[in-house]
Amino acid sequence: MYLADHTWPELGDRLAAESTAIVPLGSTEQHGPHLPVATDHLIAEALATAAAEETGFPRTPTVDIGVSPHHRQFPGTMWVDAPAFRDYVESFTRNLAYHGIDRVVFVNAHGGNVAHLREVGRRLHEDGTMYAIEWMWDESIPELVDELFANNGPHAGPKETAMITHIAPELVESDEFAAARDEGLVDVEASDARVHGARTFYDSIDNSANGAFGDPTDVTPEKSEQLFEAASAQLVELLEWLDERELDALLPADRVA
Repeated sequence: MYLADHTWPELGDRLAAESTAIVPLGSTEQHGPHLPVATDHLIAEALATAAAEETGFPRTPTVDIGVSPHHRQFPGTMWVDAPAFRDYVESFTRNLAYHGIDRVVFVNAHGGNVAHLREVGRRLHEDGTMYAIEWMWDESIPELVDELFANNGPHAGPKETAMITHIAPELVESDEFAAARDEGLVDVEASDARVHGARTFYDSIDNSANGAFGDPTDVTPEKSEQLFEAASAQLVELLEWLDERELDALLPADRVA
């Protein structure tokens, strides 16, 4: 159920009966020469929509600008400062609690948001407002991602290319796949991204001239569908697991005597 499509009388009945909500979050940032800057928020919204349709849980509108200053050198990238992002997400998530929601899954598709969503969840958990957790789609199916693609890369690689190929193929520039590979960084592990245990870079352009990491040339529609369906199934299982938990068991434990 997409919350924003309904009237308030309809939502009064639905929200009173539901305890779990789905909040998709992504970014608007460069994704190499072959994918749209909308990549992350399109993935988050598509997965959240599929899970909402399967489970019936309410889905909120998508947060489509995230913490992305590390992509700022590339035209079209937009970002907000981390404190503003945390405060904004925390504020509207508290709104959901006001309407009866006591647990939330942040359906996230942007790595730059992860730590900040975890912090928002910690704040809401610490004061007993609700139980809110961050879910990153590719982390739910790591074995499949590695099975499907030889050189994944953390950003604008084959896994994200596959997801957009499934969700919005008309936005994929397939004739740029080879350029994404050849002018980007295929093997992060073999680069100087980490030296003696230290992360040596701050911006993606420090490692990849075109912003792409990995090799998208072996993406196919079949692999794309398989990846999307597997991630969607994991999200549905998480939501159902969360909804079945007793709230008291999710909120902070009492101080040890």
